[in-house]
Amino acid sequence: MLDDFLVRAALAGVGVALAAAPLGCFVVWRRMAYFGEATAHAAVLGVALALALEVPMLPMILLAALAMASAVSGLTGRGYAADTVLGVLAHSALALGLIAVALLTDTRIDLMAFLFGDILAVSRADLAITWGGALAVLGLTIWRWQALLMATLNPDLARSAGIDPRREEFGLTLALAAVVAVAIKVVGVLLIAALLVIPAAAARPLVRTPEAMAVAAAIIGAVSALAGLWGAFEFDAPAGPSIVCAAAAIFVVTTLLAAVRGR
Repeated sequence: MLDDFLVRAALAGVGVALAAAPLGCFVVWRRMAYFGEATAHAAVLGVALALALEVPMLPMILLAALAMASAVSGLTGRGYAADTVLGVLAHSALALGLIAVALLTDTRIDLMAFLFGDILAVSRADLAITWGGALAVLGLTIWRWQALLMATLNPDLARSAGIDPRREEFGLTLALAAVVAVAIKVVGVLLIAALLVIPAAAARPLVRTPEAMAVAAAIIGAVSALAGLWGAFEFDAPAGPSIVCAAAAIFVVTTLLAAVRGR
């Protein structure tokens, strides 16, 4: 069954959606959408470093994403607003990564595949990496769920309960870096932030509890991946952007439903 490229693509999309959705809830609650984008943009630099050093890409992408997260945490609050720091670092990392890849004359690389994903070219090895990373992220999220939730809602209350908010924030950053590393093949670095934010935002009007929002976001993410793949196959469209468009369509529907219900 795994010899069918569409089956592998569907499994990869669902795996990334299951990992990204719960983290996306924290991204929405913490207003960290731009943070996720900055981490994703750093992945291009990680790809360039991996190609230049002839080492596996996954560790270098993780390293670049964590370096970006550390730089953001270190510079925020030192005379610069968070959105300013994120804007400078995100676009600088993306530009530097694109230049570094262009300068690698001895290596031929399809930049579009890294920028917008190439889910239809997912191999069995890619599928194993995707699901391994997704299960690790999902396990970390479930294990630290209550601590992450408390640190997000009320850092002072978390400290009084013996929870270090900065430690939980670092764990969240590590999980985001892992999602970026495993999702780069599915939707590319330019669309990873959308896959984190849109399913969570679409789930928000439908639920009443944080746990329900995470589950609903995972379901919406998985449905978006499958619907996007169907649309890409049916209309000969790019698969990664199609997945994001499917998620955006679901967001519009849930927003309209919430507006109608509110009236």
